[in-house]
Amino acid sequence: MHGQVAIAGTHHCKAGKMLKTRILTALIAIPFVFICVFYGGWVFSLMIFAISFFCLKEYLSICSKYNPHKKTALIAGSLLFIFFAVPKVTWNAVLLMEFFTPLAKFINVRDVIFIFRDLSVWSVAIPLVFFIIEVLGKNTEHGVSRIAVSFLGTFFIPITLANMVFLRELSSGMQIILVLFFTVWILDTAAYAFGRMYGKHKLVPNISPKKTVEGAIAGIVFGIISAVIFGSLIFSVFSVLKAALIGLMIAIVGQFSDLAESLMKRDADVKDSGSTIPGHGGFLDRFDSYLFAAPVLYWMLTFFWGYK
Repeated sequence: MHGQVAIAGTHHCKAGKMLKTRILTALIAIPFVFICVFYGGWVFSLMIFAISFFCLKEYLSICSKYNPHKKTALIAGSLLFIFFAVPKVTWNAVLLMEFFTPLAKFINVRDVIFIFRDLSVWSVAIPLVFFIIEVLGKNTEHGVSRIAVSFLGTFFIPITLANMVFLRELSSGMQIILVLFFTVWILDTAAYAFGRMYGKHKLVPNISPKKTVEGAIAGIVFGIISAVIFGSLIFSVFSVLKAALIGLMIAIVGQFSDLAESLMKRDADVKDSGSTIPGHGGFLDRFDSYLFAAPVLYWMLTFFWGYK
């Protein structure tokens, strides 16, 4: 009996310490995120670059059993993000340097930059590098698996998160990013809370046993409400109808993104993607919702509603 009380006390103490760590991390991280969102430009791009880098690093660690090309993938993913996502104003500054560098006599810097901002170039260059490594390597067993896993992370994570930068560059970009952040935070909290309290029907038990249909529905409802409150009533960047549609999309696609990351972790048999963020797990755990939600939101705003 005394042993059970001691064990319960130990678990309670650990839970209390974890909660304090989570709160302290949030008190530091949230103001930092808001500052980066406010300033935009290279400041926000640098933050998203760091998030992309650590998400890719954690993805490669999750997939360690496939022995991916970690160093090459991190370098290629970083370069891909820089060329694809860095704001135009920063590249304009880089282009000015061509007049002050000896390389300008031999290389058209402008053409080189424009070439490497073309995704079709990267879609060939990255697997080409991985194939060269495998062909010249000593161990070719499971080489295709290593290439596939390496390419998926290298291409997918930087490209999807780059859309956060694109959203910030739109007119009213700061408000749009804040709507996205607040909506994801609130719907995730609602889905977790309602799932814990009222969840009875498993959503996808083979991938994420704790997620429930009731929690997912609560996430959708609160996602719509949050987007309307922040997008229409507080920041006034969308009509009520548009905000509701955006909230619906973020809730559905964001929760699917979470399930996609759960699939990766289930395949690797791990609970968290990492422990980089004290009390919150890894970067991939915290930003998985944006992997699909950010690009789909950008497409909605630019392709269907003409935002620029």
